[in-house]
Amino acid sequence: MAVVTIFSASHCHGDEVARAVADHLGYRLLSNEELIAQAASRFDVADKTLLRAMHGPPSFLDRFRREKERSVTYLRSTLAELVADDRLVYHGFAGHLLPDSLTHVLRVALVAKHDYRVSVATKDGGLSRGEAEKVISAEDDARKQWTLHLHNQSPFDKNHYDLFIPVDEVPVDQAVAEICEYCDKLSEAYGDSARHAVADFQLACEVDRTLVEQGHDTDVSCKDGTVTVVINKYVMWLEHRRKELEKIALSVEGVDEVVTRVGPNYRPPKIYANLDLPQKLLLVDDEEEFIHTLSERLQMRNLEPVIAHDGETALSIVENDAPEVMVLDLKMPGIDGLEVLRRVKREHPDTEVIILTGHGSEAVEAEAEKLGAFAFLNKPVDIDVLAQTMKSAYAKLARKRQAAEEEATPGSQAAD
Repeated sequence: MAVVTIFSASHCHGDEVARAVADHLGYRLLSNEELIAQAASRFDVADKTLLRAMHGPPSFLDRFRREKERSVTYLRSTLAELVADDRLVYHGFAGHLLPDSLTHVLRVALVAKHDYRVSVATKDGGLSRGEAEKVISAEDDARKQWTLHLHNQSPFDKNHYDLFIPVDEVPVDQAVAEICEYCDKLSEAYGDSARHAVADFQLACEVDRTLVEQGHDTDVSCKDGTVTVVINKYVMWLEHRRKELEKIALSVEGVDEVVTRVGPNYRPPKIYANLDLPQKLLLVDDEEEFIHTLSERLQMRNLEPVIAHDGETALSIVENDAPEVMVLDLKMPGIDGLEVLRRVKREHPDTEVIILTGHGSEAVEAEAEKLGAFAFLNKPVDIDVLAQTMKSAYAKLARKRQAAEEEATPGSQAAD
């Protein structure tokens, strides 16, 4: 059987059409409120948070909190479970979360000219024309923000839909009949391939949710147990990020293989060209809450640090791709900070290490300085002080690089 998703412009009889289609087909009608309630219960998140992700304006802070990405993932995962049962009619924004690979899904758009919608709003809602126009403008903007976030396209691009129905030209009963007729044909083709596509979608959702909850911005798809993860955002540590994503994805039950690749818009932002702060930055601290808070605050300064929670992991990262600057805690389980500092400066002397600790003493500071630490800071640290220290450390590294280049340039000795 099929699933019908209806995405309508406001004041285009969306609820009326959805109810009539569900009644005619004998399908379950899923409202937006029910979807949000189920997702909120399943993932222990507030209803208003999910609603804001769908309908709310973009937030500057969301770039760092990733609240919208998590909410979208929770909604998609919930919808993935619901479409597995088919025989469903859904009216709302979330239909855009379903991939084209789900061939048993009928995608419907309901539209109408502006004046028609205003007349419906004034007649049914008791609004003045001015009030109706303001409401419709705000509702159109919410739909636009939603589809731009998901697909970078207009909400009423015909390529999104199987049926595109202008309800100011087509009566409601005729629109319902067209949808039901198309749905009957789609149901006849439902078979094993559709069921496999749903299973792949569910697994992709589980991997996506796991990645998002660990702070990663990716696109995830799945085919027969092989998961493809597309990296959308530029990172300085690409190979490290690939390995990290593969490890996380393989931890999800049902994943047999993981393929990672960069997306079409993966490119360094222009800001990197003039930045005087390190881009290959490693934060090492076993206090997870502290280190993630610090990471978010540094992201607000256009820094994208890699995080390690113990000395062994830090050394493994450094071995594969040495950072320009490392911020290192001293007291950690296993290999402590001084030993990490000793090994890093021995094997990668150009890496500048800033000690950041809540357990400092003059003796320890002297030992760290002897081992080659660039600076020794105590917790809690002022973020501006830390950023300035990083800037100074990076400047020192830049001077080293410039001196090495000048020494390697033919004729530089003669010029001196």
